[in-house]
Amino acid sequence: MVVKLDLKADVEAGLVAEAHRRGISVEEYLQQIIQDNAIQAPELSMEAWETEFDAWVSSFPDTPFLSDEAISRESMYPDRW
Repeated sequence: MVVKLDLKADVEAGLVAEAHRRGISVEEYLQQIIQDNAIQAPELSMEAWETEFDAWVSSFPDTPFLSDEAISRESMYPDRW
């Protein structure tokens, strides 16, 4: 696929400089950027997403809730009260 972009001069200069720093052509550098950012995760069904989400949530340790005292302004800033 061939894509033509009209870039601002400063953006173009930045791309050229970074490609040069890496020792590759601008085309190769742009292909690397696109490949690194265009790969998408496979789409999951709603049921599969919920299963993955529940597994992620369950991976966190059970911790007790903080008391009202623990999250009060007075306990966070004792020198101001």
